Amino acid sequence: MAAVPAGRVTLSDRRTQRSWTVELPSYRIAAVPVTRALYAQVTGEPSTGGPEDRRPVEGISWLDAVRFCNALSLREGARPVYRGIDVDGEAVTRDATAGGYRLPTEAEWEHACRAGTSGPRYGPLDDVAWYRGNSDGRVHAVGGRRPNAFGLYDMLGNVWEWCWDHYDPEVYGSYRVLRGGGWFDEHWSCRASVRRRSHPTFRVDDVGFRLARS
Repeated sequence: MAAVPAGRVTLSDRRTQRSWTVELPSYRIAAVPVTRALYAQVTGEPSTGGPEDRRPVEGISWLDAVRFCNALSLREGARPVYRGIDVDGEAVTRDATAGGYRLPTEAEWEHACRAGTSGPRYGPLDDVAWYRGNSDGRVHAVGGRRPNAFGLYDMLGNVWEWCWDHYDPEVYGSYRVLRGGGWFDEHWSCRASVRRRSHPTFRVDDVGFRLARS
């Protein structure tokens, strides 16, 4: 987990032409997305023990991710953050006083991704991300591209990452936010400000997640 300093971030949505600013206290976020190896250790799912275990876990729903956060918290003796985990994600709440693992908020994700930069990316795309132009049509081991100034790898490209937030409840109901772009995406999707959405139960190829802690 890397320390991210307190700060302010302005988010925007191209569909609605809306922007909003969020003030953030300091927090911690994982240097890389959750790997297949870690996911298997915590969930008991089979692991190959080979090099592919260093790849991000893919095809993970938002509900899978919050369940994993709680399971890892319990494994390490921390109080779980999420409550009311149901079959469709409608009733999930979070305990702001709990110190366990959780998904980053959308604002935390973008603040961490930008790492003090103001452009669409924290470096040249081919240097920092696996995307359609250089991925050879597949996911890659974490940490293979250049990190940002906070020491975070794969914030852009490789796999999309779930955030805690609803995308737009009035229009899309329980759909949650995805950020960062993936290995199959064109360059325009691999930018710090790009937002994508999916239902919390959907398991979509090229989607993973990253851990955070308060």
